[in-house]
Amino acid sequence: MIQGFGLGARTEHYEGLKRAHDERWGSAPQWLECISENYFVKGGAPLRHLDELRQRYPMVLHGVSLNLGSTDPLRADYLDDLARLVDRVQPAWVSDHLCWTGTAHGQVHDLLPLPYARATLEHLRSRIQQVQDRLRRPLVLENVSSYVQFAADEMGEAEFLATLVRESGCQLLLDVNNVYVSHRNHGFDAQAFIDAMPAQAVVQIHLAGHEDLGELVIDTHDAPIRDEVYALYAYTLRRLGMKPTMIERDADIPPLAELLLELDRVRGVAAEAVSKPRVAEVA
Repeated sequence: MIQGFGLGARTEHYEGLKRAHDERWGSAPQWLECISENYFVKGGAPLRHLDELRQRYPMVLHGVSLNLGSTDPLRADYLDDLARLVDRVQPAWVSDHLCWTGTAHGQVHDLLPLPYARATLEHLRSRIQQVQDRLRRPLVLENVSSYVQFAADEMGEAEFLATLVRESGCQLLLDVNNVYVSHRNHGFDAQAFIDAMPAQAVVQIHLAGHEDLGELVIDTHDAPIRDEVYALYAYTLRRLGMKPTMIERDADIPPLAELLLELDRVRGVAAEAVSKPRVAEVA
């Protein structure tokens, strides 16, 4: 079972992560998250590095192109590749995003939001079941940052997520930075969003950096975690309890030593948060 604090495995850090484990660095991550699609190849360096890291660290798999929210059929070849990788890695869980990423004609390479409506729930429920049946395990879904809202929305995002968990049996990867970004862009109460999350379904937390333009906040993953996200993370742990937590960094990737210092700060914020009384459940 994965616990504690992890990092997203990036090619720049492969060798450093191996050394951190072998030399028992005190700041080393306790587990790694790997981007599923990077390892759909049948052989070569990516899988060699993956196998070497897997010998050292527990892992989870995180996808970016399942395209769960699309109206096109789920791609059978994609699910076959994912199932093959799951058998190889035996991850603690498999996650992707609650969004759509393209059509049968191609991927847009972005995580596009969905209308928060009953029809969307019904559409997702059968597709989640298809994935869970193929992988023989619950699917873990992440909330995405958003910059627009739909006229078709019938509920807020937090209610939508809680309902989806209840009706589909999926679990949640709660991206606290994404909650903060969307809260700023749309004006909802970020702490109330956290209050609405079903604690038992949240199996992982993401933290990342963003760009604050004032009237618009953009999820960038190219900078350190901001103080306001740390504050919301502390509230999340006091409300939901300790959860496995990791840092995402996908651009302007710093040296591993710098990222490990940031992970130590995450550890410190978490330790202080859980030392305080739990935030009471909202009636």
